[in-house]
Formats: sequence, structure tokens, C-alpha cells
Amino acid sequence: MSETTTADRADEAQDEPGLKRVMGPKLLLLFIVGDILGTGIYAVTGTVAKEVGGVVWLPFLIAFAVALITAFSYLELVTKYPQAAGAALYAHKAFGVHFVTFLLAFAVMCSGITSAATAARAFAANLEAMVNVVRAEWLGGAEVDLSSGLTTVLAVCFVLVIALVNLRGVAESVYANIVLTCIELTGLLIVIFVGFYAFTQGKADLSRVVMFDTAEDKSIFIAVTTATSLAFFAMVGFEDSVNMAEEVHEPSKVFPKILLTGLSITGAIYVLVSITAIALVPAGELGQGDAPLLKVVDAGAPDLPIGDVFPLISMFAVANTALINMLMASRLLYGMARQRVLPPVLGKVLPGRRTPWVAILFTTALAVGLITVVGRISALGGTTALLLLAVFTVVNVCCLVLRRESVDHEHFRAPTALPIVGGLACAYLVGPWTGRATEQYTVALVLIGIGIVLWAITFVVNRALYSRHTYFEQPDKIEHS
Repeated sequence: MSETTTADRADEAQDEPGLKRVMGPKLLLLFIVGDILGTGIYAVTGTVAKEVGGVVWLPFLIAFAVALITAFSYLELVTKYPQAAGAALYAHKAFGVHFVTFLLAFAVMCSGITSAATAARAFAANLEAMVNVVRAEWLGGAEVDLSSGLTTVLAVCFVLVIALVNLRGVAESVYANIVLTCIELTGLLIVIFVGFYAFTQGKADLSRVVMFDTAEDKSIFIAVTTATSLAFFAMVGFEDSVNMAEEVHEPSKVFPKILLTGLSITGAIYVLVSITAIALVPAGELGQGDAPLLKVVDAGAPDLPIGDVFPLISMFAVANTALINMLMASRLLYGMARQRVLPPVLGKVLPGRRTPWVAILFTTALAVGLITVVGRISALGGTTALLLLAVFTVVNVCCLVLRRESVDHEHFRAPTALPIVGGLACAYLVGPWTGRATEQYTVALVLIGIGIVLWAITFVVNRALYSRHTYFEQPDKIEHS
């Protein structure tokens, strides 16, 4: 009975039309840049400064190098298998173990939730700053200092609003992403402009840019690797572009040049922003609070009205990150439920709106739990980086394993040394020897543990009620089953 069902589904999948190829090089570049820019640089710059002091730019530069090396593995795989399923598909083709495929897909989903929770905390901090601008600058009232509890409430409310938008059926739109990308990019260019302006006014202290300031119990090497594991959060997002492979004209030709260009643009912006930040604000002060770049703008151009609108720009930037990640997370969960590797109830859709309401509610509940229990941006952002670094380690290994498999079209081929170096670098940054906080491992293990429990429940139900195995019938359709 199950064999017939599987065959029928396979035939239906073959009859379904493919995704429309609507993206050219320019749209793909904007998508990649927009996906990388956002909460990372807006939220973790201060946390990175706490670890290394004035050389805050160095962890961002190293994180860029590791991401760039890993991008070569992604380029080989996405041009070899131009399907919208990403890391889970590559792991399935390389190892053929359905449980491993599931773990990788669930880890990617969890990274989206932790990233959205990080964005929610950053949104709340910038909302507080915007309220104070309105009260003090525009209305002449006194500033307010929100308690940590109220900040948490605001972050939770923000996630609930994102859930309502998601339930309403807002799908990712490339053209909407262009607008939000421009807003994000504008905010970072403002920071760089303020840096140049302050330098001409003699307000910048570039001597701080080469000063290490590490904790007494950490060597410079450990401090830099700890900071790099945090800064990596700012570089994630490029891997999402592989999910657009089926919607890009000539992906095998377009992807390599555009992905590397997008990464280079964002890497350059991040290094310039971090240098500007430390030149204008001392590391100790930069590391306080959840809105470090607002301090940079205020310090560099106190007489200009830029600081009055910067919190609003930051809010748009982190809101875009949260919405994209919660959409991705609920869609992945829905796809896995539809393939019956997770409880089928998670695949239920809302009548009329046709949105996966149970998956949305489940991912929202996880995000709310992270915001209230974990709270701190450094822990949430660090967990996001931890999960994705583990995924990237596997992707680099997959690139090497799949070298023995040939396809009937030309594709990009990374130099053999790069997947090896990338895999080792990502695996190193995952380990506790980097000085990564134990809390991040705890959060990651709890999230993955929830997935394993759901898989086990589904496994038992599938065997007891349907006499079928628990496996991906179409691993290349995980995200849009």
C-alpha cells in the first residue's frame, strides 16, 4: 500500500510544473546582499567588541573568510544540483540516511527561529531608542529607561505580530526584499558616512582600531576565535540563496559570480562599519546595550539629525530578518510534516489563507520561549551561528563526498583544498575550545532534542497506524511539499 502511495506521489511530482525562472543577476545580487545584511551587524558589534576590544573588525574579517570558503562548496553543490532544498538535499545525496537529512533540515529551521528571536530583542532595543527620540527630541519630554522585563515583553509582542503577518499569507517577495535591503544598506552606509564625517572633524580615534582588550582569563587567540564565532552570525544568510536556484536564469553560470560578489560587498561593509564603530565609541561603552550602532551615530554626528531616524532604520532592518527567518522556519516545518517525518498536524493549513497555521504557531512558541528564557542577544545570536556552523561543516564534507557523482551538465567546481579548509574551520568554530558559552550548546541541544522527540513520535505512529517507514519521499521538495 505504501509503495503505491510513494509511486503515485512521485508521478504527481513529475507532473507538477517547475518554479518560474524570474531572477537575473541583479535581482539575485540584491537578494543575497539583503539576506546577509540585517540583525547581525546591527546587534552583535558590541558583543564582539567585549571580547577583543578595538580590533572588533578582525573577527568580522575572519568570519567573512570562513563564509567565503564555505560559499565555494555551496556553489559547487547548487550548480550541480540546482534544486530548492539546500543543505538537507546535499546531505541526503551524500549519505542517504533519512534521519541525518532530518537533523540537518531541523537544525536549519532552528537557526531561523534563534535568528528571529535575536532580531526581536534588537527590535525592542531600537524601539526604546525611537520612543526616547520622540519623547525627548520631538515632544520635549523626559527619556524613559525600559526595564529588561518590559524589553522582553516588547520582543514577544513583536514576534506575535510577525506570526500574524505570516498567518495572513505574506510570502517572500523579491521586490519587497529590494526595498527592505535598500533600507538596511542605507543604515550601514549612514554609519560609514558618519565615520568619515567624524574623522574630518577630528572626533575619531583610529588608534583604538589596533588595540586588543581581552578578558584576563582568555588569550588573544581564544578571544578572537570566541568573537569570530559570534561575528559569524552577521555573515549567515548567503546559504538561503541556494533555495532560489530553481528561480534563477542559468544558475550554473550566474550563481558563482553573483554569490561571491554579494559576499564581498557585505564583507567590505561590515569591516568598514566595525572600524567606524570602534573609532567613535570605546569598546567598553560599545558593548553595553542592544543597539550599539545607534551609539556610533550619536557619537559621530551629535549635531546632525541622523541619530533621530537611525533607530527607525534599524527597526526595519531587524524586522526584515525576523520575518524572512520565521517564514523560512514555518515553511521547513510544514514541508517536513507533509513528508510525514514530523507529526502531520504540523502540516495543517488555514482555510482561505492557505497558510501553515500549526507550523507558524509552533515556531512562534519556540521563538517566544527563547526570548523569555534565554533573552540575551549574544546567546541567541551565538546559538544561530553554532547551528549554522555545524550545518556548514556537513556541507563542506558533502562537497567532497559528492565529487564521485557526475551529472549531465556543466557546473562550478571548487578547488579541492577549499572544502577541506572550510570544513575544518567550521568544525573548529563549533567546538567548546573557542570559548563559546555553554548556554549556546544547551539551547541548541534542547531545540534539536525537541525535533528528535517529534521524529520519534512520528516514527511510532507511522509504524503502528500506517505500517510505513519514516523517510523523505522527495528530499528535493522539503521546503515546498
